[in-house]
Amino acid sequence: MLKSLPEIVAEISPNVNLLDAKTALHQCQQNNGKIVDVREPAEVDQHPVKHSVNIPRGILEVKIGSLCPNANDAIYIHCASGGRAVLASEQLQRMGYTNVTAITCKVADIIALN
Repeated sequence: MLKSLPEIVAEISPNVNLLDAKTALHQCQQNNGKIVDVREPAEVDQHPVKHSVNIPRGILEVKIGSLCPNANDAIYIHCASGGRAVLASEQLQRMGYTNVTAITCKVADIIALN
């Protein structure tokens, strides 16, 4: 049986650290974390998020090592609505990153806090 994207996100969410934007941004400031925007460049151009680095979901595994070379680096992942952030966070954990958080709100909530 095929699974929908929302079903997959719901299935893996218990294994991922999830935070709202306000809490995540506060923690990020406290622990010198990196905010990674996994949206596509056209999405970022329309609604940029200050202090984030855009690494689209499709190339995250290839590019993350240059931004976060240590397994314990604090990484906060966001996207447009939280789904891609959860998927990306799980994948980074599979790669060996130990301090990954998915920001689980709409991008407008993040922009409002910046």
